[in-house]
Amino acid sequence: MAWQQLHLQCEKSNVDLAEALLLEAGALSIALDDAGDQPLFEPLPGESPLWDEVILTGLFDATTDAGSQQAIEQLSHEIAAQVQATRTWLTAVDDKDWEREWMSNYHPIQCANDLWIVPEWLTPPNPEATNIIMDPGLAFGTGYHATTRLCLDWLTEQDLADKVVIDYGCGSGVLGIAALLLGARHVYAVDIDPQAVLATNQNAVRNQVGNRLQAFLPEEFTDYCSQNEVIPVEVIVANILAKPLIGLAPYFSTLIAPKGRIVLAGLIESQTEQVTEAYQPYFALDPKHAFTTQEDQHWQRLSGTFTS
Repeated sequence: MAWQQLHLQCEKSNVDLAEALLLEAGALSIALDDAGDQPLFEPLPGESPLWDEVILTGLFDATTDAGSQQAIEQLSHEIAAQVQATRTWLTAVDDKDWEREWMSNYHPIQCANDLWIVPEWLTPPNPEATNIIMDPGLAFGTGYHATTRLCLDWLTEQDLADKVVIDYGCGSGVLGIAALLLGARHVYAVDIDPQAVLATNQNAVRNQVGNRLQAFLPEEFTDYCSQNEVIPVEVIVANILAKPLIGLAPYFSTLIAPKGRIVLAGLIESQTEQVTEAYQPYFALDPKHAFTTQEDQHWQRLSGTFTS
């Protein structure tokens, strides 16, 4: 089966109308992309931010009347007029084995101190290394993002033997699983996304550490802590975003033991001072510069010790 894609660029105020018109015309799926270079950070629950200028891509089955070249060209003119599109264009997409295509984008990643992240369908390059076997799934944390790598490198530098760790904002569970494979005794993983909780549990089983990891939504973890003596812990890892990190500073101070270690990631250089100020009443933090992401922006890692 072959496919036709109709691309439309319009202002975000017209995106809902453009989506409705594409679906009404028979689009099988619609993708939204940034028409410029405007960063959007991970939204909180219930938020759906959009770029000021958006490219919508409607996918059509080229073997149907609605997906024919002539029909798509006519549709592009009709929708463009209604949504005030600044440009439209068409592309053809050959049929592929999309599962294989997706899998081909992933490869083993070597982190610090012989720690590897290996997609589950590949053979570890070094079977004797510490290998985290991962299914990327729908959750954040494949190891390809700079912030994940920063935290993984930090974990390999810590003495985690028999330590209890909280992985807050666990995503795929890669950081918590790494901690367990590096010697931690138990991990409590927390995320606001139910899909992340599911992915973390599945990946923990995949790495044969499921009996030493528990994954929760935040409110579930709060309830669990109130009913069980699970805190304070020795290590907290939080790879999320600057705004929630700032808000979580007092809460993290209630979870961690004296002299406990913490690492924070998901912030860029311009946000470091604000995050540091929020944690100063409780932690002594040091910044770590890392990978360049955009001009004059670098991902940062803050790590330190609980002092209160």
